[in-house]
Amino acid sequence: MILIDQSTKNQFRFFCKENNITDMEKAVQYFIVFGGYDIKIDMTKPLLELIEQHILNNYLQLRNEIHNLTGGYKVDHAVLTGIAQGDRRTNSSFKRAFVSFEEGSKSVEKLVERGIIEVESSQHHLANKRGDDKVAKKLLFTTPFLRFWFAFVSPIYKGIKEKNYEEFYTLFENKQAEFGNFVFEELSMEFIRDLLDEDPIKQFGKYWDEKREIDLVAKTTSGKIIAGSCKYINSKIKKNELNKLMDDCKNAGLNVDIFVIFSKNGFSSELKSLKNENLRLFTPKSFKLLLA
Repeated sequence: MILIDQSTKNQFRFFCKENNITDMEKAVQYFIVFGGYDIKIDMTKPLLELIEQHILNNYLQLRNEIHNLTGGYKVDHAVLTGIAQGDRRTNSSFKRAFVSFEEGSKSVEKLVERGIIEVESSQHHLANKRGDDKVAKKLLFTTPFLRFWFAFVSPIYKGIKEKNYEEFYTLFENKQAEFGNFVFEELSMEFIRDLLDEDPIKQFGKYWDEKREIDLVAKTTSGKIIAGSCKYINSKIKKNELNKLMDDCKNAGLNVDIFVIFSKNGFSSELKSLKNENLRLFTPKSFKLLLA
């Protein structure tokens, strides 16, 4: 069963509870693949072993279940793969799917109605800008598992169907780190919403234009602007990431009160020394708050 009717936060809570997970770093790593898929897994096993056991070996059964959810149309599946493998913008997703903008838009309407994807707009209004309708919308999957399926399984189904997984392992190894960043961003956003309970978030999302992207932007009830960077990479985040974030916000016209940076693998000593009320640093360990 695939949980398309739950928020990212509720899917994460369900996943951790169902599998008795307390290690948040491991929780994020496995949630990127299995999030939203109602299944118990053995968290002592390596991720690739679990993917083979529960997904690749069960390809036909899962394909049928996913076809029931999506409707099974080739164009819709091509669009879903375009979204899963690209930057999520409508234009580039349709190009990857080799469909026209009109055909892609019709497909998106159907997939939104089915609860498979959602449409996201840039938070231009937080920078007091108009004209965000000129900026391409982005498309996001409602569950990590479906995104994983259309990024790594559906495009190369022939080999997987024949139990030949070599192409999958190559593709996953090359794209795993990049692929994980989006789900990390979504969890980071949910975390910020829970963290600031004394001054609740009333608007949140991401900002992008033709020149820059900001992973997380939000506005609190009192009017404070928050902007953040989320990096799901193995190296520690250095001060230059903060500098880039500050420059992007300035150029976007965002008057930021609080900067937040989320890192999979921690921060340099120099960056940690700058931490204060206006610069907050978080790692996956912080996500325990989401389970409270």
